[in-house]
Amino acid sequence: MSENLVIIPTYNEKENIENVLRKVFSLDTAFDVLVVDDCSPDGTAAIVKKLQTEFHSLHLEVRKEKDGLGSAYTHGFKWALKKDYQYIFEMDADLSHNPKDLPRLLEALKTEADVAIGSRYSHGVNVINWPMSRVLLSYSASKYARFVTGMPVKDPTAGFVGYRRIVLETLHLDKIKFKGYGFQIEMKYKAWFNKFRLVEVPIIFTNRVAGESKISGGIMREAVLGIIMLRIRSIFGKL
Repeated sequence: MSENLVIIPTYNEKENIENVLRKVFSLDTAFDVLVVDDCSPDGTAAIVKKLQTEFHSLHLEVRKEKDGLGSAYTHGFKWALKKDYQYIFEMDADLSHNPKDLPRLLEALKTEADVAIGSRYSHGVNVINWPMSRVLLSYSASKYARFVTGMPVKDPTAGFVGYRRIVLETLHLDKIKFKGYGFQIEMKYKAWFNKFRLVEVPIIFTNRVAGESKISGGIMREAVLGIIMLRIRSIFGKL
């Protein structure tokens, strides 16, 4: 067993899951992988089960229903903490995050960071194949989150993130509030609030080619309102 675990949440990712898994397992650095599937009706879990016969460091947890990105990651974090993993990573299944960047995030965790953030905005705007409206929305949301929270992170909504074990042990995962993309901001803010070192590692983000995006208006509203609630709770010592 490796000391490194990549958690990949899935819902209807049959077009992408085998490709992303093969890319992770082809890296020179060893990473175990946990797929957390929300009972995808398209058979994503069946593909993973078939690949488990080839990759013995591939693990699968199938949940009973679709319950949000943050909930899936929290499930994966708790699973990882029951094992002996020291470095735990979040990564999308759709190849918008390049698996070749995993060793760079790992290196940051081993040398300077408690939380390593694969950042789209630490050096300009490094996004490929997004429509301009989506780029503006994402970039504006990141600026807004940084302004409200005071967090010195240029890409607080990033979903390609590595954590040292101690961070996840400290953050009281049962108290994580948000299930959508607000979860990404909440995790970074609580880590920063607890004096952990957050380091941004520049990456190039590529929009998915296959499958459908899971972003909805409700998810975006949760993120916008959630940032304000995070700030208020921290002011009153209830974070």
